[in-house]
Amino acid sequence: MIAILTSGGIALLVAGFGTPILMRWLTTRRIGQHIRDDGPVMHAAKAGTPTMGGIAMVIAIVLGYVLGHVGTRTPYSRGGILVIAAVVASAGIGLIDDWIKVHHRRSLGLNKRGKFGLQVLVALLFSYLCVHGAGVHTVLTFTRFNNPGTALGVGGWLIWGGLCIVGSSNAVNLTDGLDGLAAGATSFAASCLTLIGYWEYRHPLYHVADSLDLALAAMAIAGACVGFLWWNAAPARIFMGDTGSLALGTGLACLALELNIALLLPIIGGLFVVETLSVIGQVVMFRGFKRRIFRMAPLHHHFELLGWPETTVIIRFWILSALFTALALGVFYADFLSLPTH
Repeated sequence: MIAILTSGGIALLVAGFGTPILMRWLTTRRIGQHIRDDGPVMHAAKAGTPTMGGIAMVIAIVLGYVLGHVGTRTPYSRGGILVIAAVVASAGIGLIDDWIKVHHRRSLGLNKRGKFGLQVLVALLFSYLCVHGAGVHTVLTFTRFNNPGTALGVGGWLIWGGLCIVGSSNAVNLTDGLDGLAAGATSFAASCLTLIGYWEYRHPLYHVADSLDLALAAMAIAGACVGFLWWNAAPARIFMGDTGSLALGTGLACLALELNIALLLPIIGGLFVVETLSVIGQVVMFRGFKRRIFRMAPLHHHFELLGWPETTVIIRFWILSALFTALALGVFYADFLSLPTH
């Protein structure tokens, strides 16, 4: 527990004190956000706000994870290292995307095929190394390795892992549209994963050898989000960019896969799922019937255009995120109580 708290505390401090340093560096080089033309009109005032703040978040996650082991008996694990490596790799994809936007002074970065291809590559490589290096169960999981425990085989699990990681990273990316929304929601989800990881560590019946180290990694993500949120809260003085959002989404999915709770992740990150479904529904309805379900997608923009102040949307969506994580913890614990021996 000391290692977990240390990890989160260090990540929070590094993000909290490192972000303003990054802000000054970005500002002096005039590296700012370009607002999409088809976005809400009120967002035009945010143009020029420093972006790529995810750099500070990822550094905080890495340092939190590494220094969380110092002076403790918590050993490094292959599973934990793989999660951090995947976070850094996805941040690299986001950094390339953000840099193209800034360099060409436009709101579009990598082309869709290139970005998606790199995401798939990272996801499949992580999934492969999990099976052949971290001993992850190649089964479909909800709250533990044998629930439902449907065997996927190596090939099926690689595809499943790839879908989870790519889907999660893009879901967080879509949610990152209002000041502090994605950072706050991710802090709830990562904290939930921390609790589950520690619970699995205390109860060997879950058969997750790296659970304590995974909880430590999850806490580093949560701490980095909270530290960054100090500067990213409305009105944001810096944006995380794709550098941050892709890294956070990847981290959540990787942790869920290794903790054997992949099917529970949509509940843990329920807000991200709702935001993604709003985009899918909007696209399908418009292309098929030339009609819109919402005034604008993702969903948070719909409520902005209904007249809700941005801070109201953010806080209410944070509340929804907290409720989703509470529900997920309740489902996880209820399953634990249903076991004949616990």
